[in-house]
Amino acid sequence: MQMHLGALRGLGLALALLGPTGFAAVAATSEPIHGTWENPTGDVRVVTQSCGTELCGKVSWASDLAKKDAADGGTPQLIGTSLLRNYRETKPGHWKGNVFVPDLGETYYSTIRQLDANRIKISGCILGGLLCKSQVWRKL
Repeated sequence: MQMHLGALRGLGLALALLGPTGFAAVAATSEPIHGTWENPTGDVRVVTQSCGTELCGKVSWASDLAKKDAADGGTPQLIGTSLLRNYRETKPGHWKGNVFVPDLGETYYSTIRQLDANRIKISGCILGGLLCKSQVWRKL
């Protein structure tokens, strides 16, 4: 599977195809989750911040190919698009919310787990969380 939009495209394609993924043990951390995060392929960056009592994240930078893929999926303006939406912390280092996949124009149930100060694991799920696809993003 080619990942044009990086983690988001891979996430969307896996969800669309109902592709399962394994689960890894994750250590809770007290490090701040706010900041700029880059997907595994380095073609999308998201800034996370507080949105009221919730956590959210908007695209701050994207490669030309990521922008094209998003536009082809119905998201003409990728920069500034809210990808991480309505996340609430469930316990230290763990959040539940929704992830928007621009190249599919779809929003999925999602979890974020902070692995350490420099890595978060973002999972997008279908079927009430039974089938999920995950990617580890790194902090810049």
